[in-house]
Amino acid sequence: MFDSYRKNTLELDTERCINCGICQTVCPHAVFAAGKKGVILAAPEACMECGACMKNCPVGAVSVESGVGCAEAMIRQAITGSKSATCGCGGEGESSCCGGGENE
Repeated sequence: MFDSYRKNTLELDTERCINCGICQTVCPHAVFAAGKKGVILAAPEACMECGACMKNCPVGAVSVESGVGCAEAMIRQAITGSKSATCGCGGEGESSCCGGGENE
C-alpha cells in the first residue's frame, strides 16, 4: 500500500514559537494544535509537506521540505512507480504546492 505519511520532514522549534496560531489556520490537515506555551504537533503523521505552515510562520519556528509529500508528487509516484516523491515545487520564492510558482 502506498503510504508516504509514515515519515516526513516537518520540524517544529518550540523555543521560537510565539503561539500566533497561523500554522493551525493554514494547515489543511490539522497537524498543529494549541499548547500551553505554543503550538504542538498534534498529528505530525498527517503532514503532506505542502509548506504552508513554514511559509506563513512569522518567526521561522516551522521547517519542512515542501514539495516532498505534496499531492502532485504522491500521485505521480503512485502512477509511475518512482522511488522518489518530489515535484520540485515549494522552492525559494515559490508558492507551495505548485500554486503559482514556476513549476505550475
